[in-house]
Amino acid sequence: MSTFKNIEEARDFYKTDNFAMNSGVYIEKLEGNHCVCSMEITEKHINGFGQVMGGAIFTLADLAFSAAVNNAYLPTVSLHTSIHFLSTVKGKKLFAETKCVKDGKTTVVYNIDVTDDTGRLVAQLVCTGHKFENKKQFDLKDFFNNEK
Repeated sequence: MSTFKNIEEARDFYKTDNFAMNSGVYIEKLEGNHCVCSMEITEKHINGFGQVMGGAIFTLADLAFSAAVNNAYLPTVSLHTSIHFLSTVKGKKLFAETKCVKDGKTTVVYNIDVTDDTGRLVAQLVCTGHKFENKKQFDLKDFFNNEK
Protein backbone atom coordinates (compact mmCIF):
# COMPACT_ATOMS: atom_id res chain seq x y z
CA MET A 1 0.00 0.00 0.00
CA SER A 2 1.31 3.44 -0.91
CA THR A 3 0.96 6.71 0.97
CA PHE A 4 0.35 8.72 -2.18
CA LYS A 5 -2.60 7.83 -4.41
CA ASN A 6 -0.55 8.63 -7.52
CA ILE A 7 2.62 10.37 -8.62
CA GLU A 8 0.83 13.70 -9.02
CA GLU A 9 -0.14 13.66 -5.33
CA ALA A 10 3.49 12.96 -4.41
CA ARG A 11 4.71 15.79 -6.62
CA ASP A 12 2.16 18.09 -5.02
CA PHE A 13 3.32 17.07 -1.53
CA TYR A 14 6.98 17.75 -2.36
CA LYS A 15 6.39 21.05 -4.19
CA THR A 16 7.08 22.87 -0.91
CA ASP A 17 10.44 21.13 -0.54
CA ASN A 18 11.95 24.42 -1.65
CA PHE A 19 15.62 23.50 -1.81
CA ALA A 20 15.07 20.39 -3.93
CA MET A 21 12.45 22.04 -6.14
CA ASN A 22 14.58 25.17 -6.66
CA SER A 23 17.44 22.82 -7.59
CA GLY A 24 15.26 21.35 -10.34
CA VAL A 25 14.58 17.91 -8.83
CA TYR A 26 11.63 16.15 -10.48
CA ILE A 27 9.92 12.90 -9.42
CA GLU A 28 9.85 10.76 -12.57
CA LYS A 29 8.57 7.46 -11.14
CA LEU A 30 7.16 6.39 -7.79
CA GLU A 31 5.85 2.89 -7.13
CA GLY A 32 5.78 1.45 -3.63
CA ASN A 33 9.25 1.91 -2.13
CA HIS A 34 10.92 2.54 -5.50
CA CYS A 35 11.54 6.03 -6.85
CA VAL A 36 13.37 7.64 -9.76
CA CYS A 37 14.04 11.38 -9.65
CA SER A 38 15.81 13.53 -12.22
CA MET A 39 17.54 16.89 -12.41
CA GLU A 40 18.59 18.85 -15.50
CA ILE A 41 22.11 20.20 -15.04
CA THR A 42 22.27 24.00 -15.26
CA GLU A 43 24.88 26.64 -14.46
CA LYS A 44 23.61 26.86 -10.86
CA HIS A 45 24.76 23.25 -10.30
CA ILE A 46 28.37 23.90 -11.38
CA ASN A 47 31.14 24.40 -8.80
CA GLY A 48 34.41 26.34 -9.03
CA PHE A 49 36.11 23.44 -10.81
CA GLY A 50 33.51 23.42 -13.58
CA GLN A 51 31.92 20.19 -12.33
CA VAL A 52 28.51 19.41 -10.85
CA MET A 53 28.55 20.32 -7.15
CA GLY A 54 28.39 17.37 -4.79
CA GLY A 55 25.56 19.04 -2.91
CA ALA A 56 23.42 19.05 -6.05
CA ILE A 57 23.98 15.31 -6.48
CA PHE A 58 23.18 14.72 -2.82
CA THR A 59 20.01 16.83 -3.01
CA LEU A 60 18.72 14.78 -5.95
CA ALA A 61 19.35 11.48 -4.15
CA ASP A 62 17.96 12.78 -0.85
CA LEU A 63 14.61 13.67 -2.40
CA ALA A 64 14.45 10.28 -4.17
CA PHE A 65 15.01 8.60 -0.79
CA SER A 66 12.39 10.76 0.91
CA ALA A 67 9.75 10.14 -1.76
CA ALA A 68 10.38 6.38 -1.84
CA VAL A 69 10.50 5.82 1.89
CA ASN A 70 7.55 8.07 2.72
CA ASN A 71 5.48 6.52 -0.04
CA ALA A 72 6.08 3.15 1.62
CA TYR A 73 5.72 4.32 5.24
CA LEU A 74 4.78 7.84 6.33
CA PRO A 75 6.38 9.31 8.36
CA THR A 76 10.00 8.23 7.96
CA VAL A 77 13.03 10.48 8.33
CA SER A 78 16.69 10.08 7.48
CA LEU A 79 19.04 9.09 10.30
CA HIS A 80 22.28 8.75 8.36
CA THR A 81 23.44 8.96 4.77
CA SER A 82 26.82 8.14 3.27
CA ILE A 83 27.75 9.11 -0.26
CA HIS A 84 30.52 7.96 -2.55
CA PHE A 85 31.29 10.17 -5.54
CA LEU A 86 32.48 7.77 -8.23
CA SER A 87 32.98 9.86 -11.36
CA THR A 88 32.33 13.26 -12.87
CA VAL A 89 29.12 14.02 -14.69
CA LYS A 90 29.42 13.83 -18.48
CA GLY A 91 25.75 14.24 -19.42
CA LYS A 92 23.22 17.02 -19.12
CA LYS A 93 20.77 15.27 -16.79
CA LEU A 94 21.08 13.24 -13.59
CA PHE A 95 18.89 10.42 -12.30
CA ALA A 96 18.63 8.99 -8.77
CA GLU A 97 17.09 5.53 -8.38
CA THR A 98 16.27 3.96 -5.04
CA LYS A 99 16.42 0.34 -3.93
CA CYS A 100 15.16 -0.74 -0.50
CA VAL A 101 17.58 -3.28 1.02
CA LYS A 102 16.09 -3.45 4.54
CA ASP A 103 12.53 -2.74 5.61
CA GLY A 104 12.43 -3.43 9.34
CA LYS A 105 9.92 -2.55 12.02
CA THR A 106 11.46 0.87 12.73
CA THR A 107 14.50 1.08 10.43
CA VAL A 108 14.90 1.14 6.67
CA VAL A 109 18.04 1.10 4.54
CA TYR A 110 18.08 2.18 0.91
CA ASN A 111 20.79 2.13 -1.73
CA ILE A 112 20.60 4.95 -4.25
CA ASP A 113 22.46 5.05 -7.55
CA VAL A 114 22.96 8.40 -9.25
CA THR A 115 23.68 8.19 -12.98
CA ASP A 116 23.82 10.73 -15.77
CA ASP A 117 22.01 10.53 -19.10
CA THR A 118 25.04 8.85 -20.70
CA GLY A 119 24.60 5.92 -18.29
CA ARG A 120 27.65 6.86 -16.24
CA LEU A 121 27.46 5.92 -12.53
CA VAL A 122 28.21 9.20 -10.76
CA ALA A 123 27.54 8.41 -7.09
CA GLN A 124 26.17 5.79 -4.74
CA LEU A 125 24.47 6.49 -1.44
CA VAL A 126 23.35 4.39 1.49
CA CYS A 127 20.51 6.00 3.45
CA THR A 128 19.23 4.79 6.81
CA GLY A 129 15.81 5.97 7.92
CA HIS A 130 13.67 5.76 11.02
CA LYS A 131 9.96 4.94 10.84
CA PHE A 132 7.89 6.73 13.44
CA GLU A 133 5.60 4.31 15.25
CA ASN A 134 2.61 6.64 15.28
CA LYS A 135 1.23 6.26 11.77
CA LYS A 136 -1.96 8.23 12.40
CA GLN A 137 -3.20 10.42 9.57
CA PHE A 138 -1.73 13.87 10.01
CA ASP A 139 -0.15 16.68 8.09
CA LEU A 140 3.59 15.91 8.00
CA LYS A 141 4.49 19.59 7.78
CA ASP A 142 2.52 20.27 11.00
CA PHE A 143 4.26 17.30 12.62
CA PHE A 144 7.73 18.75 12.03
CA ASN A 145 6.72 22.35 12.84
CA ASN A 146 5.34 21.34 16.27
CA GLU A 147 8.32 19.32 17.50
CA LYS A 148 10.21 20.76 20.46
